[in-house]
Amino acid sequence: MEPGNSTQISEFILLGLSEEQELQPLIFGLFLSMYLITVFGNLLIILAISSDYHLHTPMYFFLSNLSFVDLCFISTTIPKMLWNIQNKSKGITYEGCITQMYFYILFAGLDDILLSVMAYDRYVAICHPLHYMVIMSLRLCGLLVLISWVQIALYSLVHSLMVLHLSFCPVVQIPHFFCELSQVVQLASSDNFLNNIVMYFSAVLMGGGPFAGTKIWSASIIQKGTWTSTGKAFSLNLQAGDSSTIHTFQEKVREDGIQEHVPEVTENQSSIVQRQEVTAVIFRLS
Repeated sequence: MEPGNSTQISEFILLGLSEEQELQPLIFGLFLSMYLITVFGNLLIILAISSDYHLHTPMYFFLSNLSFVDLCFISTTIPKMLWNIQNKSKGITYEGCITQMYFYILFAGLDDILLSVMAYDRYVAICHPLHYMVIMSLRLCGLLVLISWVQIALYSLVHSLMVLHLSFCPVVQIPHFFCELSQVVQLASSDNFLNNIVMYFSAVLMGGGPFAGTKIWSASIIQKGTWTSTGKAFSLNLQAGDSSTIHTFQEKVREDGIQEHVPEVTENQSSIVQRQEVTAVIFRLS
């Protein structure tokens, strides 16, 4: 592989979604509205969780982190696209392209890992409800988020540094509205074989791992949530989206299906929490 020569190119040309000028106002308005809705929606989620003490639980801790990552993810690409449309420009500097690529990979990877972590959190809450607060301690939650950030930051850094070693022609047109890794690598004028190998291998590793974990834990949740030990059915709807995970239970199970499984509370503990509150907490965390 030839060493990169960043002096050969000062900027990339982003062709965008369409080159027809009459469609640019429509594209601008559509993406601007989507961007504002996403930004304000995620900000409201973060504000609601941070302002309500009752939401300071592991599930909402991960949800607030996911909302922050979603906010950063969409802010990596859309503002530059809107700026280019408004100023009728298609250029992005070489440094800006590498930076955009780094943060795009970073936040896209964090999205996947945090969804997997949230699936594990729900798995523990539903399959091991009495040990939930012990397992999902504040230290473990913080450690899971920290490991996710460090792992993806190194993953994104590797790809960005490898792109820096590629050479490009003086004029490079990217058929996209942002600097996407595979598009940039394929447009290199130097040997990109190693980049392709690393890119595909890491995509399988970093994408397949969280995906497999999410599927395994979701399957365990569905199996556990089919019937209670008393034979009463309840339903669980687990949906992993861009910003939240929704869980719904039938109220009839709460009335008399779990009471017999709540351990006895000693007299010293009664001043802290009542028997009925223990049951409510188990179902709310589930």
